[in-house]
Amino acid sequence: MVKIAQGELGLREKTGRNDGKRIAEFLVSVGLKRPEPWCAAYVSWVFAQAGFAKPRSGWSPDLFPESRLARSALPGNLIGIYFPEKKRIAHVGLIEKQDGDWLVSLEGNTNVTGSREGDGVYRKRRHRRTIYRIADWVSNGRRTL
Repeated sequence: MVKIAQGELGLREKTGRNDGKRIAEFLVSVGLKRPEPWCAAYVSWVFAQAGFAKPRSGWSPDLFPESRLARSALPGNLIGIYFPEKKRIAHVGLIEKQDGDWLVSLEGNTNVTGSREGDGVYRKRRHRRTIYRIADWVSNGRRTL
């Protein structure tokens, strides 16, 4: 799963408006059309490519149900970033690895500064304190392959 997500590093939107061929593929995988924010669609697409039936949503809060919340930050788990102005999780990424108190994640629809409305797929380094939720869709997940 992590290797699939790493394969998209460097992908950029065509014009900076949630567009481009690959972004459209991410959005279609969750039943959305562009131009929509696509961080959750990217993560869902990665899971689909890895053979998992779920998660499948373009709405980042959907990726953090109580039944999937975790304390460990294992590769393939998801991080949810809470935005007070939205009063909800409004950005999601996939954990690549943990480095002490830091998590290295692979995130779509972000940028160098870590925005939730970015222009591509980036590797981000986030302090554990900035992570609102961690979700585990790998353990007890059902692969479709």
